[in-house]
Amino acid sequence: MEANRTRQIIVAGVLLLGFLVGAVSVFAFSLGKYEKVKASNGTITLPAAKLSDGKVRFYKFEDGGKEISFFAVKAPDGSIRTAFDACDACYRSKKGYEQQGDKMNCNNCNQKFAINRLGPNASGGCNPGYLPHQLNGAAISIKASDLRDGAKYF
Repeated sequence: MEANRTRQIIVAGVLLLGFLVGAVSVFAFSLGKYEKVKASNGTITLPAAKLSDGKVRFYKFEDGGKEISFFAVKAPDGSIRTAFDACDACYRSKKGYEQQGDKMNCNNCNQKFAINRLGPNASGGCNPGYLPHQLNGAAISIKASDLRDGAKYF
C-alpha cells in the first residue's frame, strides 16, 4: 500500500513539473515576440542589419502608459517595410500578425498580405496599418509622433 502511495506522489509530481515547464515556456514565448524601444529626440532608431535575414521583428513603444506595437521586415524585393501590428478591421481582437514566408498573416481573420505590397497604398480593411519610416544608411528611423498616430489601434 505504501508503494502505491509513493507511485501516486511520483506521478503527480511528474505531471505538475510537466505542467509548470509548459506554462513557463508559453509565458516566455509570448514575452519574446516584442522588443521594447524608446524614442530619442522624438525618433525611434532600429538597426537595418537586424532585418537582413528577411524575418519580421516586432517592437513595442510605450507612450503615456499605452503600448503601441509595430513590426519591421525586409521584403523579398530588398525594401524595408514597417507597419503597426494591427489593422482597421481586426485591431479590437489584439491578435496582430505573424509572418508566413513572404506574407504577413492576420492572426484574427487569417487574411494574408504580401510583404512587398505593405505601405501607404495598402491601407484600410485588414491590411497592417501603415507606419512611415526613413532608411538612413544602416538605420531605420521612425518618428514617435507617427507611432502615436497609431495609438487608436491599441
